[in-house]
Amino acid sequence: MKKVMLKTSLGIAVALASSQLFASGFALNEQSVSGMGTGFAGRSSSAEDASTVFGNPAGMSRLKRDQMTVGGAAVIAKSDISGRGSNFGGETDGDMVPVVGVPMGYYVKKLDDQWSVGFGVYVPFGLVTDYGSDDAARFWGKKSHVEVVTFQPTVSYAFNDKVSIGFGPTFNRIKGELGSNLNNPFTGSQGEVKIKGDDTAVGYNIGILVQATDRTRVGLTYHSMVDYKLEGKTKVSYSVPGLINLDGNKFDASLKIKTPESVDFSVTHELDDQWTLYAGSTWTRWSRLKDITVNNELPAALAANPLGGAFGTITEEQNWHDTWAHAIGASYKVNKEWTLRTGFSVDQSPTNNTNRSPRIPTGDRKIFSIGAGWSPTDDMTIDVAYSYLWEEDTKVNNQPHSLTEAGLKGSYQAKYENSAHGVGASLTYRF
Repeated sequence: MKKVMLKTSLGIAVALASSQLFASGFALNEQSVSGMGTGFAGRSSSAEDASTVFGNPAGMSRLKRDQMTVGGAAVIAKSDISGRGSNFGGETDGDMVPVVGVPMGYYVKKLDDQWSVGFGVYVPFGLVTDYGSDDAARFWGKKSHVEVVTFQPTVSYAFNDKVSIGFGPTFNRIKGELGSNLNNPFTGSQGEVKIKGDDTAVGYNIGILVQATDRTRVGLTYHSMVDYKLEGKTKVSYSVPGLINLDGNKFDASLKIKTPESVDFSVTHELDDQWTLYAGSTWTRWSRLKDITVNNELPAALAANPLGGAFGTITEEQNWHDTWAHAIGASYKVNKEWTLRTGFSVDQSPTNNTNRSPRIPTGDRKIFSIGAGWSPTDDMTIDVAYSYLWEEDTKVNNQPHSLTEAGLKGSYQAKYENSAHGVGASLTYRF
């Protein structure tokens, strides 16, 4: 019994659950509003503002003045759910992703013609899902809230006016909170599992920017893998008269998880003084995520209990695969004050039909974006962007693997039709 409880809570939700945000898996794309306007095409080659600290740290050398960029994005997701649902009943209204806010902030300072320094604060990974207390999916994943906040000090060096490099260590804080319901076939009531965990780990970003011709730039950025060990508490509320009483018990729990490395290659080409074209591809190594192993510290009496001992080491298969995202975009400089942008991108999902759950009900997606930049003075630019995402229909078919699991979680079958709107705004001020 307890094995099922922990697999439902800590294993899937802290590490992997995904809301309908604008990148594959549980990654986020919203680290730049100017980049959002072109569908993130040219992410590592454009270097439009201080958000290049994330997009390509080598791009800091291209900025002519000290500057600061601050902003945020909001994601409004929608899921239409149909199908059988749970054999325990419940609603399938699809309203499980609240409005999500994604903040960002960057600063770049020119030291001389070759050296630049900067820092950034952004959110590279995150999710929020909440199915509610009456939803059919609550036994397979009622609530998930996971976020990673990254602080990145950065330095860049320009060898000449053609080639520059940049590097920045990343200090990453991950925290998660989640919950799941459990059916109790012995009492006719429901139990609950809740988990909180966090960790801090270090990674790095490195990039190179090449001015290949007078009008063409090529960029390559590598975002490293980050290795976490989340530690927290698992709280279980579940009792079987005469067998075990776990009403409100808390246990130390730990989970090792690696957020994947990625490589972005981009090209920016200025057709003339008004039109600029962007293209890019991003590879993400989601195949690192083959399974999830949860380790729990049990008191001796519980470990010796035939039911309680199942709280020990738990493994769940995930078998995610590597993904590619491709994007194209364009911008048009109307005049000195206004620049208009648009872009289109396609993004693979790392999930598979066998292991997909209601926490990660996503499929391959397409995203259309528009944006604008307004510079009322040479010192200030305000960027805004809008994106619309739609996914291929995906199916979730979760079946119990034992009689115990059948009694606790039942089965869940549903078809998901996911879409989302994204809006963003940022302010860049030059000193």
